[in-house]
Amino acid sequence: MKYFWIQLVLIVGSVSMALVFIRTWSQAKNRAWKRIAFSLFVVVNVYAVLRPTDVTWLAHQLGVGRGTDLVLYVMVLAMGFLTLNTFLRFRSLEKKITDLARTVAINEGTRHNDERLGAASAAGSTPPADVDADADAKADSDSVKA
Repeated sequence: MKYFWIQLVLIVGSVSMALVFIRTWSQAKNRAWKRIAFSLFVVVNVYAVLRPTDVTWLAHQLGVGRGTDLVLYVMVLAMGFLTLNTFLRFRSLEKKITDLARTVAINEGTRHNDERLGAASAAGSTPPADVDADADAKADSDSVKA
């Protein structure tokens, strides 16, 4: 009972993290292996909080002095993984945004040129309907005179 309050705080923190993560399970960005790894992390975390002597025993078996040191080493590895994962995700998103911006710029440029050149070519290459009618009337009058 001596460590009840700290254990309670740590377990509530782990369970609340799990609930936040579970709430986003329906999103496609959470892959199955991440869900499994996070669930395993929460279970191991709760077990370590309830049985700290087992963590110390495991640390001694692995050649680490204390259970606290083992937890620290595991957390450093986990932080490295999370940092790398975040970096790779941001790099992928930046590439997608760059490709999207290029596509939008090309489409807007094409549309702008079509509007600008389409109006100029319509005015310069094809005569208006009134001019065609006048030319046909003049040709008819010339043929009648001949």
